[in-house]
Amino acid sequence: MTTTTPRPPVRTPNRANPPPPPAPPRASVQFSAITTNLGHRILLFGPGGVGKTTITTKMPGPVAIIDLDDSLARLASQLDTRNIMPVSGVTDWPSLRAVLQADGWDDIKTIVIDTGTRAEEMAIAHTLATVPHEKGHLCTRLEDYGFGKGFQHVYDTFLPLLADLDRHSRAGRHVAILCHDCTSTVPNPAGEDWLRYEPRLQSPNSGKASIRLRVREWADHVLFLGYDVDVGKDGKGRGAGTRTVYPAELPHCMAKSRTIQTPIPLVHGEAAALWAQILI
Repeated sequence: MTTTTPRPPVRTPNRANPPPPPAPPRASVQFSAITTNLGHRILLFGPGGVGKTTITTKMPGPVAIIDLDDSLARLASQLDTRNIMPVSGVTDWPSLRAVLQADGWDDIKTIVIDTGTRAEEMAIAHTLATVPHEKGHLCTRLEDYGFGKGFQHVYDTFLPLLADLDRHSRAGRHVAILCHDCTSTVPNPAGEDWLRYEPRLQSPNSGKASIRLRVREWADHVLFLGYDVDVGKDGKGRGAGTRTVYPAELPHCMAKSRTIQTPIPLVHGEAAALWAQILI
């Protein structure tokens, strides 16, 4: 008697539930050397007339200055203009972005925006001219967008400027934003709140859409340049016009630095020595 081995049943494909596709190959992590030729990113702030523009002209040059505050024409007689390359044609927010994205920066060692406070005003004007209300119409004031929404729109407009500057930093150029100062209340969970000097950039009390805090995070150095003032027992402030650069956080000023922590007295005519200590 002949026996046959039963054959396994033939499985027909389930068209309704096809087998999953094979998993794609997993990428391998890539390692590289630490880049050491990046330019420094600087936020320098202080009161008007304290010398912010003057000391940045002593940064490694040639120094290209985007002079939004029209400061250079008033300081020309006091400056060594051989190190300065004024950037022309910047009149509004789009032209500021365009010039930073243009070619022709190869010989420049430092780029200065003077001032970021004025650049923010341009960003506000551009926002009002281009960003419609949720109902479709343009607004004439940030408040017209609704509670807090105008601040968010300006924040979204301003943020790409930092990316433009990062491109130059990666190319080895130093980039500096100068700002006027303001006083701001510092929330203190451990005790009493207090006042300190901070850059005059948008910073709502809610903490959301704060250009000031975002630029502080972005910068390698946040430097406060202020006049030296002593307060006597009579409560009166006295000073001799001397100035100090603060590179580290103190109760009276927002500041930080990746390279230096000690306040630096600013001696007249020695700004180049200041940058030699910081840009290392």
